[in-house]
Amino acid sequence: MIGTQKIAVLLLLMMVLGLSGCVSLAPWERGNLAKPHMALNPDPMQRSMRAHNYGSRESGASDNASGGGGGCGCF
Repeated sequence: MIGTQKIAVLLLLMMVLGLSGCVSLAPWERGNLAKPHMALNPDPMQRSMRAHNYGSRESGASDNASGGGGGCGCF
């Protein structure tokens, strides 16, 4: 019985800790999270250029390469 109670208390504690990260935001606060520097990829143009350069070095190893590449394959 004591082992079951410990598991229940541990489960309840984990649920409380997990739910503590959930927060409701007011509509005027959501604008702060929509700023470009908060994005997972803040500069998509730079990412696409790096992917293009990498693909051309790796001789068509990426999905955006349009043919055989060249170079030494160094990055």
